[in-house]
Amino acid sequence: MSRIGRLPIAVPAGVTVTIADDNTVTVKGPKGELSQKVNKDIKVEVVGSEVIVSRPSDSKPHRSMHGLYRSLINNMVTGVTKGFEKGLEIQGVGWRVSEWNKKQLTIAIGYSHPVIVDAPEHIEFDVPDKGQTKIVVKGIDKQQVGAIAADIRAIRKPEPYHGKGIRYDGENVRRKEGKAGKK
Repeated sequence: MSRIGRLPIAVPAGVTVTIADDNTVTVKGPKGELSQKVNKDIKVEVVGSEVIVSRPSDSKPHRSMHGLYRSLINNMVTGVTKGFEKGLEIQGVGWRVSEWNKKQLTIAIGYSHPVIVDAPEHIEFDVPDKGQTKIVVKGIDKQQVGAIAADIRAIRKPEPYHGKGIRYDGENVRRKEGKAGKK
């Protein structure tokens, strides 16, 4: 049995989980609503205040989908209750978020023009510090939050010689030595 797939998913108060006939799981909570189509072979059922995910056999495709769909449903329940956030940090002299609101960032990152990033639906931006070098991407969909954070990081990846660029909070950038002079 899958170590992850066999665990029941606790459904907190205020969250409703519904399963449609086409095996689409919909989770509604205080922060919003998410849905995920589940493979027809994987059985999802709501028992009391728990969601149980089970598989029909021990074949390799069923084993791999078992843990996957359990994790996706668990992430939906967590997203509509607590939400997800991913932090980014800008390093470089004069590089900062020049303007921002919850739906749009304007980043001055060493190009001749400012870079504008628009947030899709259910995603918000926050710049918590006065130096405007930290960005927090918030949302209810874990996959979408990670994808938007990766897109922002891709604007100017951290380079290995000076360490300048946009990096995740806590990301360690391996530094290179640079050019050595002749002796």
